[in-house]
Amino acid sequence: MGREGLEKQGMSYERLARIERFLDENYVGTGTLAGTVTQVWRRGELALNSVLGFADRERQTRMAEDSIFRIYSMTKPITSVAIMMLVEECKIALDDPVSKYIPSWEKLGVYAGGFMESFQTRASARPMRVVDLLRHTSGLTYGFQSNTNVDAAYRKLKVGELTTAGTLDEMIEKLATLPLEFSPGEAWNYSVSTDVLGYLVGKVSGMAFEDFLKARIFDPLGMVDTAFYVPQEKVSRFCACYAIGALGSKLVSEKGPTLQDDPQTSPYREPPSFVSGGGGLVSTAADYMRFSRMLLRGGELDGVRLLGPKTVELMTANHLPGGVDLPRLSRSMFTEAAYEGVGFGLGFATTIAPASTLIPGSAGDFFWGGAASTFFWADPREDMIVLFLTQLLPSTAYPIRRQLRTLVYSAITACGT
Repeated sequence: MGREGLEKQGMSYERLARIERFLDENYVGTGTLAGTVTQVWRRGELALNSVLGFADRERQTRMAEDSIFRIYSMTKPITSVAIMMLVEECKIALDDPVSKYIPSWEKLGVYAGGFMESFQTRASARPMRVVDLLRHTSGLTYGFQSNTNVDAAYRKLKVGELTTAGTLDEMIEKLATLPLEFSPGEAWNYSVSTDVLGYLVGKVSGMAFEDFLKARIFDPLGMVDTAFYVPQEKVSRFCACYAIGALGSKLVSEKGPTLQDDPQTSPYREPPSFVSGGGGLVSTAADYMRFSRMLLRGGELDGVRLLGPKTVELMTANHLPGGVDLPRLSRSMFTEAAYEGVGFGLGFATTIAPASTLIPGSAGDFFWGGAASTFFWADPREDMIVLFLTQLLPSTAYPIRRQLRTLVYSAITACGT
């Protein structure tokens, strides 16, 4: 888009151009990231569409606008939309106890001591509710957190691991044998909660979870490349994934990124046995932008309505108990939102105190990211969506999300919609 068009969108031509320059000079050009796709959507048009570097460094395959990425935890907002569609149909309610749908969870206890073979538990202060799964206050955890004896039990049983977890039904059965980290509602902990939501979608809708997503979200929105695996005819567009340092840590290896998942031999080449609503999808910039635009427009895009605007408003409000921000309630060793001033809604984080974040933003903008450094946010006040796709584990290695927010907001010349 030319300078005149960007001015109508309230964006600076020169300042948008420095986003791509920054990414090239600091990340792609240095080899830190193999390649990136960055898009800025504002006031109904694409203001920036930057494609840099390689999708597959080893084969010298250039990054393309339609490259396919592992979006990991950016799967979570999609699963959350699915469950909220069923809430709108009154097939499930946010205050329903989870045990209504998973009877074996009715007497889940809270960890009080011991190890996997001899856990001691105490009674939970209250039952886990569906809303706890959406906002990660369920008392569940992730094994990779490596923080508690409960985490260790998750690792031993391979709970929630994308390629070794068995099936979704088996995960539910394993979780019935393990204690909660805390009573639901007492704390925030990043967890397999959204995988459980995927199970509930299947249970309540009467359709396999993956079939529900395709029939009710992907096909209606025209998300043609979003799925739980990459079919043979699309493998040439599938990015390689790289890793730097120990996964889940903030330590960066001096050797730089190494190949973590080859697209030609990737487990994503076949339909998975464990269909993960918390982190299993692959997608493209075009697909995820359509999903994000649907949310920005209050649940509707191009005549297709998935949710009502009041439901989206509910999802993007802060649902943390007491109205506090994440740092004050979190017990998690890992999160895709690590700074103050951020709350959590029904499926993603939301900015509640922009000044406390110490970076530009708007009250009510909502966002989330994935383990391979992907990221998106939507800002209703500015009528804007920003999407950043790359493939580097872990997402904590570099402050690129904070930097991208600073660069994008500094490119705005006319605030508001």
